[in-house]
Amino acid sequence: MTTPLLLAAKLPQHPSQSSLHSLKFQSLNHHKFKNVSFCLGQKQMVGAYRRSVLSLQSRKRLEPICALESDIPKVEAVELEKNEKFEQWDSWTAKFAGASNLPFLLLQLPQIILNARNLMAGNPSALLAIPWLGMLTGLLGNMSLLSYFVKKRETEVVVVQTLGVVSIYAVITQLAIAEAMPFPYFVVISAVVASCLLVNFMKYFNFLNDGVWRLWEDFITIGGLSALPQVMWSTFIPYVPNTILPGSVAFVLAAVAVVMARLGKLSEKATEFVGSISGWTATLLFMWMPVAQTWTNFLNPENIKGLSAVSMLLAMIGNGLMIPRALFIRDLMWFTGSTWASIFYGWGNLICLYCFNSISREFFLAATLGLFSWIGFALWSDTRVYGYKSPLRSLKELVFGP
Repeated sequence: MTTPLLLAAKLPQHPSQSSLHSLKFQSLNHHKFKNVSFCLGQKQMVGAYRRSVLSLQSRKRLEPICALESDIPKVEAVELEKNEKFEQWDSWTAKFAGASNLPFLLLQLPQIILNARNLMAGNPSALLAIPWLGMLTGLLGNMSLLSYFVKKRETEVVVVQTLGVVSIYAVITQLAIAEAMPFPYFVVISAVVASCLLVNFMKYFNFLNDGVWRLWEDFITIGGLSALPQVMWSTFIPYVPNTILPGSVAFVLAAVAVVMARLGKLSEKATEFVGSISGWTATLLFMWMPVAQTWTNFLNPENIKGLSAVSMLLAMIGNGLMIPRALFIRDLMWFTGSTWASIFYGWGNLICLYCFNSISREFFLAATLGLFSWIGFALWSDTRVYGYKSPLRSLKELVFGP
């Protein structure tokens, strides 16, 4: 998480291009950013402006965003003392997020290799340890988050999400070969994945019409909201009736909300809420992936050896590397998804593997110590660079905003 966010505005490259009395964001044409300016004193503004230019030239990042509206860029008139430690941690968190590309690149590779060996050995039943609904949930989450970050033009995370889509689709293809999932579903999934990659590629390189992109956003909003309750319900079949009612109800509600928003029948806040739904739906889909996997482990403990411990470790590391950046820029959605995936998907499945003696005690203890030490380090560093006395204030700002 799935997974640096939101360049809210671009500043001029030289002070001569901006007034020292009212620093306005001139480069944004969107109506949400009209009439926005910083009302800082001259002396304070010069210092903040120079530091902002330095930060933009190096990482192209701005102030933390409003935590509860992660999908809606906001310009906050918040002045922070960007001392040397602050600038260094800003740079390091961006590097950590970029470094997550490596474990995510390798994330599904051990699982893909293990699946291939089982298929070639004539043991397709081993792939039943991997719930196709759980993989589908992760795939839908990755596709929605890919569009989310493409819209924000966050290259590092776009690469991460693209790798996630491709690698999970490879595993789903193996499940289809092993007849571990219905083939008609695989055909539909393949068409959606191809469309997703094509549309997002064209959008990133500015080859896509804005109208087509809005249609795609509406599609992933409706699709995500429809899939989430249906996938959650289907995970517990046969303990619950086999029905498409949850997805159908969610589909109708999502379609009505999107149409009303497009027709201007909703208030501004309601329209903004509908616009932010896709990002949060993607996060919740991604968060459900470990729940589906844990449920499968509980129902079929004999198939636990079909999981790859290396894949679970890489999932824990990749998502963990993004936690400091998500916390630093106060993006609640990103922080929630990354932390959940790191703890409940990566570490949670390592617990299952350890309980069934599939990994050694040393391996499990080392992974546990590393994960929680890293989270503690992220909280401590964030508290230190912001000059707070307790990490609870950082977490409070993450949830409720600055």
